[in-house]
Amino acid sequence: MTTHKDTGILLVNLGTPRSPAPLDVFHYLNEFLTDGRVIDVPWLWRQLLVRGFIVPARFRNSARTYREVWTDRGSPLLLHGLAVRDRLQERLGDDFVVSLAMRYKEPSIPAALEQLERHRLRQLIILPLFPQYASATTGSVHQKVMESIKGWEVIPSLSFVNEYATHPAFIDAWAAIGAQHDPLQYDHILFSFHGLPEKHLTKADRNGCCLRTPNCCEPLTRRNRDCYRAQCYATARAIAARLQLPPERYSIAFQSRLGKEPWTQPYTVEQLAELPKRGIKSLLVFAPAFTADCLETTYEIGEEYALLFKEHGGEKLQLVESLNDHPLWIEALQAIAMAHVPLVNTTP
Repeated sequence: MTTHKDTGILLVNLGTPRSPAPLDVFHYLNEFLTDGRVIDVPWLWRQLLVRGFIVPARFRNSARTYREVWTDRGSPLLLHGLAVRDRLQERLGDDFVVSLAMRYKEPSIPAALEQLERHRLRQLIILPLFPQYASATTGSVHQKVMESIKGWEVIPSLSFVNEYATHPAFIDAWAAIGAQHDPLQYDHILFSFHGLPEKHLTKADRNGCCLRTPNCCEPLTRRNRDCYRAQCYATARAIAARLQLPPERYSIAFQSRLGKEPWTQPYTVEQLAELPKRGIKSLLVFAPAFTADCLETTYEIGEEYALLFKEHGGEKLQLVESLNDHPLWIEALQAIAMAHVPLVNTTP
């Protein structure tokens, strides 16, 4: 059925296997890791590396970890995404149509866009659920969207949301959730962001300043505003300021490093080993690169990192739950989306 809506909003998250079964994880990892924006080496070498070595070596272990976070209703990342989609639709009303897609696997970006096209949209907002811009995440989403709509006969007005790392409503949502844990009762607060290879940072640097000085990411300026690491630092500082945390009470680090090449530093695992040596026994961890709890938060931080912290002399590591479908996050998404609605309908 063809209907008419003024504005479509496509929410996009990274992706999830169809199930934690090894074969489904195998297919998911192949699609994810053969993306040229994720592993940025020539096509043939990337195919050989991913399909011949990386995925065969990892998919069974990855399937086991996915089983640790899988729910009776399915993938937590997908379930949170569907809840966010429905709640945002409720807030925006009938002039909008909100859809959800995953960059890898299902629901796919092409399928979601096909559904949106049926509404004869006047404008379409692409809103990745990645607060900080990186070529491997937001950039990949935008590229896939452009590839998917290039054949449309009528392309609506397009707006791509690049980042909202310090958007006040986004910061308010994180601060409200974090405040429920009474951060000052902990010895220290750690902001742990997903890492990237350093070469991803330098390739995105258009001003020749990336990693040239020890403090090149502080503060966020016009010169480094496109830098993922600088945006992460800005997010952490904004949440800390909202919670009135003194600078000496928190640290910033990066998790999920793979391979031997340098990734964004400092590394979370090294911080977890170092902090107990400073007498820090209790640690509250925020993960503000993730807007929904998933493998990297619930399992990597909540279980693996909690155990690592204790092995090095810590006593308690508490993960701050992600935004998921918290009402303040829905309000933030509404504010972010509405800032990208340039058209007013003047025709019947």
